Amino acid sequence: MDFPLRPPEQVMRLARMGSFFATRLSFMPSLLRHMAAEDWRIERTRWDIDADGFGRAVFCAKSPEWTYSLVAFSNDLDPKLRSDRVIAEAWDATFVLFDGEPSVADLDRLAQNAPHQEAGRYLPSELVLSRANKSVRFFSHVVEHLASGRQPDLDLLGSVGYLMRTTAVYGNGKFGLADRAKIAQRPGLSGPFRAELLTVYLIRAFTHELVEHIARSRSPESFVLLHPDSKRHLGIGNATGLGMAPFLVSHPILIHNWMHARETALARVRGQVQTEPERLENFRNLLNRSRQHVAEWSVPDARQSARINELRQDLDTLHSWLETDADWGAQPSPWNWLYRRAESKLSLEAQELAVSLLLEIHGDLVDELAETMSTEDHERLDPAMSVRVLKQLVQQHYAWALEIDLAQSESQQHFWYVSEEKLEPRFGDRFQEEGADKEMPHALAQDFQHLWHLLENSNPEDSTADLLFRHPELRRTIRRLQTVSQYPYAEIQDNLVAEDCLPIDLLRCKLSFFGAAKFDPKSDLWTRITLYQGAPLPEELQRKQNLDWSFPVLPQEVP
Repeated sequence: MDFPLRPPEQVMRLARMGSFFATRLSFMPSLLRHMAAEDWRIERTRWDIDADGFGRAVFCAKSPEWTYSLVAFSNDLDPKLRSDRVIAEAWDATFVLFDGEPSVADLDRLAQNAPHQEAGRYLPSELVLSRANKSVRFFSHVVEHLASGRQPDLDLLGSVGYLMRTTAVYGNGKFGLADRAKIAQRPGLSGPFRAELLTVYLIRAFTHELVEHIARSRSPESFVLLHPDSKRHLGIGNATGLGMAPFLVSHPILIHNWMHARETALARVRGQVQTEPERLENFRNLLNRSRQHVAEWSVPDARQSARINELRQDLDTLHSWLETDADWGAQPSPWNWLYRRAESKLSLEAQELAVSLLLEIHGDLVDELAETMSTEDHERLDPAMSVRVLKQLVQQHYAWALEIDLAQSESQQHFWYVSEEKLEPRFGDRFQEEGADKEMPHALAQDFQHLWHLLENSNPEDSTADLLFRHPELRRTIRRLQTVSQYPYAEIQDNLVAEDCLPIDLLRCKLSFFGAAKFDPKSDLWTRITLYQGAPLPEELQRKQNLDWSFPVLPQEVP
């Protein structure tokens, strides 16, 4: 049964996008499924780490055709220099994803450059550059417990969830690294951010072995390995700020593909006329696991904490629906019934978590869509399009922008710009800060209202070329309009410079597509997250075990 997709005007709003959760189409789970299906092997091929945990190591990920090597440098960092800020210049560990297996000469060269990150020099043999800092208190706790023959405290494990957190993961040609074109057609790495997320998965394996190595070195007689359940719950932390947010604006075709795949998957599930008892049971089990996952999700941020509390209540409500109507799964289109009821009764967070649950139990219907989420297309300008058609497209796709009252100062409160010092995006107050003359082109309401005014006063039969000859400043706006007309999920339908704009919503949306969990906002401008928490360990991946890891929960008991 064909089922309509949710319209862009419903999906592409900041409040909803800022409520997204990871799905099985997210880049981390789809990468691990591919690695398991293709029998990738992960091996530690070098371990030159001293008893205190400093030195270098190499982990190789071997696919049937290619080998990728994580080169890790663990550094003796002065605690005064430890910082997650982008302006930091030293870290506990630095990493490079190398294309192939590095020689000793390669390792020596990287040892002179990787610890300096952006200040280093790199070759096209390097695919990804990253760095990370320890969660010092928890890292020390795990070392001490393992060295004395004990497992880490479960409450502390649950409250932290990682041994190290990355502060940057660079790829796609930055700083001399290989351009994406080098790997874009390779199986396994063709999807968005696959190389970067493979790097993070290998970093996770490195942190597990590093903490065990230090503990073993301290007390070889009493030392114990991390229990697999605890180890599996240890992901990689990440501190993400504004550098990631404008990506959703500057890559409209790619964002359309992400959203379109997600919405197509939901439509396929909602369109199922009937379902099987086994799938109903899988849904109940996953719902219960997600309730526990959310129960373990606690953050100090007042706004997000209130949303989590509401989400917990909504999930209890969803659970009660299934318990009080035992035959709900036998009615026609049961998944659509469930989604429609959630949409009408529950919060945005609960609605979007329900979407994730529905997709998770329908891998056979939706997994192929993960291969549609990259793009080689680019925005193009059609100079022959008439002004009449341009007006129709503005009315069809940017009515939301025309409705914004730009006479109100609140509608233009902010501006986006790039920091000259670090070349990173920033979010300024137009009326309190300097720099608006360097504004990034994210004030779309202003742009399209200006375009509309000129279209209203132009000959409808004029071509785009005629209009641009008179107004060349419209080139970018018209090109975007023509692009969005072909890719309807390409545009965020909200004012990104308004007083009430929350960049954290942009961050959460993008990070949900990565597969992130446990969003922990530290302000409206940056957040901490956990990557690969609950994901299968390398040896489990090779045995195709524990591939069902959405909404991970803390182990209840570890011997």
